[in-house]
Amino acid sequence: MLRVLVWNEFYHEQTHERAKAIYPHGIHRAIADFLQCDDIQVKTATLEDENCGITKEVLAETDVLIWWGHVRHNLVPNEVVELVRDAVLEGMGMIFLHSAHHSKPFKALLGTSCHLTWRESGDSEVLWVIEPSHPITQGIDRYFTLEHEETYGEPFVIPTPDKLLFIGSFSGGEVFRAGCLFERGNGKIFYFQPGHETFPTFYQAPVQTVIRNAVRFVAPTYRARTGCPHVRKITDEGDYVLKNH
Repeated sequence: MLRVLVWNEFYHEQTHERAKAIYPHGIHRAIADFLQCDDIQVKTATLEDENCGITKEVLAETDVLIWWGHVRHNLVPNEVVELVRDAVLEGMGMIFLHSAHHSKPFKALLGTSCHLTWRESGDSEVLWVIEPSHPITQGIDRYFTLEHEETYGEPFVIPTPDKLLFIGSFSGGEVFRAGCLFERGNGKIFYFQPGHETFPTFYQAPVQTVIRNAVRFVAPTYRARTGCPHVRKITDEGDYVLKNH
Protein backbone atom coordinates (compact mmCIF):
# COMPACT_ATOMS: atom_id res chain seq x y z
CA MET A 1 0.00 0.00 0.00
CA LEU A 2 1.48 3.33 -1.10
CA ARG A 3 0.83 6.16 1.34
CA VAL A 4 0.27 9.49 -0.45
CA LEU A 5 -0.18 12.94 1.06
CA VAL A 6 -1.70 15.61 -1.22
CA TRP A 7 -0.80 19.12 -0.07
CA ASN A 8 -2.67 22.16 -1.36
CA GLU A 9 -2.50 25.86 -0.64
CA PHE A 10 -6.35 25.81 -0.78
CA TYR A 11 -6.78 29.55 -1.29
CA HIS A 12 -8.26 30.16 -4.75
CA GLU A 13 -10.96 27.50 -4.29
CA GLN A 14 -12.31 29.56 -1.38
CA THR A 15 -11.88 33.07 -2.79
CA HIS A 16 -12.16 32.83 -6.60
CA GLU A 17 -15.65 32.02 -7.89
CA ARG A 18 -14.50 30.15 -11.01
CA ALA A 19 -11.98 28.06 -9.09
CA LYS A 20 -14.61 27.37 -6.43
CA ALA A 21 -17.06 26.19 -9.09
CA ILE A 22 -14.55 23.81 -10.68
CA TYR A 23 -13.00 22.49 -7.45
CA PRO A 24 -15.67 23.02 -4.77
CA HIS A 25 -13.85 20.80 -2.28
CA GLY A 26 -10.37 21.94 -3.26
CA ILE A 27 -7.78 20.72 -5.75
CA HIS A 28 -6.37 18.40 -3.08
CA ARG A 29 -9.67 16.55 -2.79
CA ALA A 30 -10.03 16.27 -6.58
CA ILE A 31 -6.57 14.67 -6.79
CA ALA A 32 -7.18 12.43 -3.79
CA ASP A 33 -10.45 11.18 -5.30
CA PHE A 34 -8.86 9.84 -8.49
CA LEU A 35 -5.76 8.49 -6.75
CA GLN A 36 -7.50 6.47 -4.05
CA CYS A 37 -7.53 2.80 -5.05
CA ASP A 38 -6.64 -0.68 -3.79
CA ASP A 39 -2.90 -0.02 -3.59
CA ILE A 40 -2.86 3.74 -2.91
CA GLN A 41 -3.98 5.28 0.38
CA VAL A 42 -4.45 9.06 0.24
CA LYS A 43 -4.52 11.77 2.90
CA THR A 44 -4.66 15.53 2.40
CA ALA A 45 -3.22 18.62 4.09
CA THR A 46 -3.49 22.36 3.44
CA LEU A 47 -1.87 25.62 4.38
CA GLU A 48 -4.70 26.15 6.89
CA ASP A 49 -3.74 23.09 8.95
CA GLU A 50 -1.53 23.41 12.00
CA ASN A 51 2.08 23.46 10.82
CA CYS A 52 0.65 23.09 7.28
CA GLY A 53 -0.24 19.52 8.19
CA ILE A 54 3.45 18.62 7.85
CA THR A 55 5.49 17.14 10.68
CA LYS A 56 8.46 14.81 10.81
CA GLU A 57 6.14 12.04 11.96
CA VAL A 58 3.66 12.66 9.12
CA LEU A 59 6.43 12.56 6.51
CA ALA A 60 7.87 9.37 8.00
CA GLU A 61 4.53 7.74 7.20
CA THR A 62 4.31 9.26 3.70
CA ASP A 63 5.73 7.49 0.65
CA VAL A 64 4.87 10.24 -1.84
CA LEU A 65 4.07 13.91 -1.21
CA ILE A 66 2.17 15.83 -3.92
CA TRP A 67 2.41 19.63 -3.72
CA TRP A 68 0.17 22.33 -5.28
CA GLY A 69 0.70 25.99 -4.46
CA HIS A 70 0.35 29.32 -6.23
CA VAL A 71 0.22 32.71 -4.52
CA ARG A 72 0.97 31.86 -0.87
CA HIS A 73 4.34 30.16 -1.16
CA ASN A 74 5.81 32.71 1.25
CA LEU A 75 3.42 31.63 4.02
CA VAL A 76 4.92 28.13 4.21
CA PRO A 77 7.28 28.20 7.21
CA ASN A 78 10.93 27.49 6.51
CA GLU A 79 10.83 24.76 9.15
CA VAL A 80 8.25 22.90 7.03
CA VAL A 81 10.40 23.37 3.92
CA GLU A 82 13.38 21.83 5.71
CA LEU A 83 11.30 18.85 6.81
CA VAL A 84 10.12 18.23 3.24
CA ARG A 85 13.60 18.67 1.79
CA ASP A 86 15.15 16.27 4.29
CA ALA A 87 12.42 13.66 3.74
CA VAL A 88 13.07 13.72 -0.03
CA LEU A 89 16.83 13.44 0.48
CA GLU A 90 16.15 10.41 2.67
CA GLY A 91 14.04 8.79 -0.07
CA MET A 92 10.44 10.06 0.04
CA GLY A 93 8.95 10.56 -3.43
CA MET A 94 7.87 14.08 -4.41
CA ILE A 95 5.54 15.42 -7.12
CA PHE A 96 5.23 19.16 -7.77
CA LEU A 97 2.26 20.33 -9.84
CA HIS A 98 1.82 23.46 -11.97
CA SER A 99 2.71 26.65 -10.08
CA ALA A 100 4.46 24.67 -7.36
CA HIS A 101 7.52 25.40 -9.49
CA HIS A 102 7.82 28.53 -7.33
CA SER A 103 7.18 26.75 -4.04
CA LYS A 104 9.83 26.88 -1.36
CA PRO A 105 10.39 23.09 -1.28
CA PHE A 106 10.90 22.91 -5.07
CA LYS A 107 13.43 25.74 -5.05
CA ALA A 108 15.18 24.29 -1.99
CA LEU A 109 15.61 20.93 -3.72
CA LEU A 110 16.63 22.30 -7.13
CA GLY A 111 18.71 25.25 -5.96
CA THR A 112 17.64 27.76 -8.65
CA SER A 113 15.07 30.55 -9.03
CA CYS A 114 12.73 28.27 -11.05
CA HIS A 115 11.45 31.32 -12.95
CA LEU A 116 9.56 30.96 -16.24
CA THR A 117 7.40 33.03 -18.57
CA TRP A 118 3.61 32.88 -18.29
CA ARG A 119 0.25 34.38 -19.21
CA GLU A 120 -3.42 33.57 -18.66
CA SER A 121 -5.13 33.77 -22.04
CA GLY A 122 -6.95 30.45 -22.34
CA ASP A 123 -4.50 28.93 -24.84
CA SER A 124 -4.79 25.26 -25.62
CA GLU A 125 -1.83 22.97 -24.92
CA VAL A 126 -0.55 19.81 -26.57
CA LEU A 127 1.64 17.69 -24.29
CA TRP A 128 4.06 15.57 -26.31
CA VAL A 129 5.51 12.34 -24.91
CA ILE A 130 9.31 12.38 -25.13
CA GLU A 131 9.99 9.01 -23.45
CA PRO A 132 7.25 6.57 -24.56
CA SER A 133 8.92 3.65 -22.74
CA HIS A 134 9.04 5.37 -19.36
CA PRO A 135 6.69 4.09 -16.59
CA ILE A 136 5.20 7.57 -16.07
CA THR A 137 4.10 7.88 -19.71
CA GLN A 138 2.42 4.48 -19.91
CA GLY A 139 -1.19 4.66 -21.08
CA ILE A 140 -0.56 7.93 -22.94
CA ASP A 141 -0.43 8.09 -26.74
CA ARG A 142 2.13 10.24 -28.59
CA TYR A 143 0.44 13.32 -27.15
CA PHE A 144 -2.70 14.57 -25.46
CA THR A 145 -4.43 17.94 -25.67
CA LEU A 146 -5.81 20.25 -22.99
CA GLU A 147 -8.44 22.63 -24.37
CA HIS A 148 -7.36 25.42 -22.02
CA GLU A 149 -4.37 25.79 -19.73
CA GLU A 150 -2.31 28.65 -18.33
CA THR A 151 0.57 29.26 -20.72
CA TYR A 152 4.06 28.57 -19.41
CA GLY A 153 7.12 29.20 -21.55
CA GLU A 154 10.88 28.90 -21.65
CA PRO A 155 13.32 29.82 -20.33
CA PHE A 156 12.50 27.68 -17.30
CA VAL A 157 15.32 28.33 -14.85
CA ILE A 158 15.86 24.83 -13.47
CA PRO A 159 18.80 22.42 -13.53
CA THR A 160 18.84 20.15 -16.57
CA PRO A 161 16.36 17.36 -15.72
CA ASP A 162 17.66 13.83 -15.29
CA LYS A 163 14.83 12.85 -17.64
CA LEU A 164 12.52 14.98 -19.75
CA LEU A 165 9.22 13.13 -20.24
CA PHE A 166 6.87 15.75 -21.71
CA ILE A 167 7.14 18.93 -23.75
CA GLY A 168 4.14 21.27 -23.77
CA SER A 169 3.31 23.17 -26.96
CA PHE A 170 0.86 26.07 -26.60
CA SER A 171 -1.40 27.57 -29.25
CA GLY A 172 0.26 30.96 -28.65
CA GLY A 173 3.61 29.55 -29.78
CA GLU A 174 5.42 28.80 -26.52
CA VAL A 175 7.03 25.47 -25.70
CA PHE A 176 7.80 24.29 -22.19
CA ARG A 177 9.50 21.39 -20.40
CA ALA A 178 6.25 20.13 -18.94
CA GLY A 179 7.30 16.84 -17.32
CA CYS A 180 10.70 16.69 -15.61
CA LEU A 181 12.35 14.06 -13.42
CA PHE A 182 15.09 14.75 -10.90
CA GLU A 183 16.92 12.70 -8.28
CA ARG A 184 18.03 14.33 -5.07
CA GLY A 185 19.75 12.17 -2.49
CA ASN A 186 17.73 8.96 -2.20
CA GLY A 187 14.52 10.61 -3.46
CA LYS A 188 12.89 10.99 -6.86
CA ILE A 189 11.10 14.21 -7.88
CA PHE A 190 8.62 14.70 -10.72
CA TYR A 191 7.50 18.14 -11.87
CA PHE A 192 4.32 18.21 -14.00
CA GLN A 193 3.20 21.55 -15.44
CA PRO A 194 -0.61 21.25 -16.08
CA GLY A 195 -3.05 22.16 -13.33
CA HIS A 196 -4.22 25.78 -13.33
CA GLU A 197 -6.96 26.39 -10.76
CA THR A 198 -9.50 27.93 -13.17
CA PHE A 199 -9.46 25.02 -15.64
CA PRO A 200 -10.73 21.46 -14.98
CA THR A 201 -7.31 19.97 -15.72
CA PHE A 202 -7.31 17.47 -12.87
CA TYR A 203 -10.52 15.87 -14.20
CA GLN A 204 -8.84 14.99 -17.51
CA ALA A 205 -8.09 11.27 -17.87
CA PRO A 206 -4.55 11.65 -19.33
CA VAL A 207 -3.53 14.01 -16.51
CA GLN A 208 -4.87 11.58 -13.94
CA THR A 209 -3.00 8.71 -15.62
CA VAL A 210 0.29 10.61 -15.54
CA ILE A 211 -0.05 11.54 -11.87
CA ARG A 212 -1.09 8.02 -10.90
CA ASN A 213 1.89 6.58 -12.80
CA ALA A 214 4.20 9.15 -11.23
CA VAL A 215 3.11 8.21 -7.71
CA ARG A 216 4.11 4.63 -8.33
CA PHE A 217 7.40 5.61 -10.01
CA VAL A 218 8.71 8.08 -7.42
CA ALA A 219 7.69 5.91 -4.45
CA PRO A 220 10.71 4.95 -2.33
CA THR A 221 12.82 1.91 -3.15
CA TYR A 222 15.36 2.80 -0.45
CA ARG A 223 14.78 5.19 2.40
CA ALA A 224 17.46 6.11 4.91
CA ARG A 225 19.22 9.15 6.25
CA THR A 226 22.59 9.59 4.62
CA GLY A 227 25.12 10.83 7.14
CA CYS A 228 28.75 11.87 6.87
CA PRO A 229 30.65 9.11 8.72
CA HIS A 230 34.40 9.01 9.18
CA VAL A 231 35.66 5.53 8.25
CA ARG A 232 39.01 3.87 8.61
CA LYS A 233 40.37 1.91 5.71
CA ILE A 234 39.45 -1.75 5.40
CA THR A 235 41.95 -3.87 7.35
CA ASP A 236 43.70 -6.96 6.15
CA GLU A 237 41.07 -9.01 7.98
CA GLY A 238 38.34 -7.33 5.92
CA ASP A 239 36.60 -5.40 8.70
CA TYR A 240 36.30 -1.63 9.03
CA VAL A 241 35.61 0.88 11.76
CA LEU A 242 33.43 3.94 11.33
CA LYS A 243 33.01 6.91 13.56
CA ASN A 244 30.32 9.56 13.11
CA HIS A 245 31.55 12.97 12.00
